[in-house]
Amino acid sequence: MEIIKSSMAGTVESSDILIMLEPKEESGIEIQLQSSVEKQFGRQIKKVILETLVKLGVQNVKIIATDKGALDCTIKARVQSAVFRAAGIKENFDWEVID
Repeated sequence: MEIIKSSMAGTVESSDILIMLEPKEESGIEIQLQSSVEKQFGRQIKKVILETLVKLGVQNVKIIATDKGALDCTIKARVQSAVFRAAGIKENFDWEVID
């Protein structure tokens, strides 16, 4: 999936995560994480973000994630929402199909 514009999803409220996506001209995925629990869960948060991007076929993107203790399912949902917004996709989705 091609990222054509910047987007964001989520909040900086407790138990949520703010995901900001920007298109990148260079190839690769860059993840910047800011989290109060980064020492304990930073690797897992980045893993969930990366796995979600790979499943959606995103290749060239910069992610800025501000985590406030979000669960994996919340992280995944926020990344999916931000990706669809950044790709300019406006159709309704069957969210149950996307792993």
